[in-house]
Amino acid sequence: MEITIGMKGEAATQVEREDTALEVGSGSLLVYATPCMVALMEGAACEAIAEALPEEKTSVGTELNISHISATPVGLEVRAEAEVIAVDGSIITFRVEAFDEKGKIGEGTHKRAVITAQRFLDKTYGKL
Repeated sequence: MEITIGMKGEAATQVEREDTALEVGSGSLLVYATPCMVALMEGAACEAIAEALPEEKTSVGTELNISHISATPVGLEVRAEAEVIAVDGSIITFRVEAFDEKGKIGEGTHKRAVITAQRFLDKTYGKL
């Protein structure tokens, strides 16, 4: 299967205390942390292309341009959606959005590179 424009993925979770800015160290309030929202968006992007990747391939995040536009309290469900909007060789660009039960909380673009997993790990751990 080939990665094509229009492929979509989704990820969802319920906001727990450990997902808050206070707990992850990205702020001082008990509200859904931006790093957690970004991780959810990346998960949705991974889901969008998962079926198109051969077993030895995976993708790694390379770029984010994200706005966190509304705070979410502990207890609400959050959902991220990703859609492939460009394919340039091994670089895949996604439009990403996140929502809580009251509306949109984040949006932006995200790029991932398709890589050979073992070669990537060998190179990375060669740094040790």
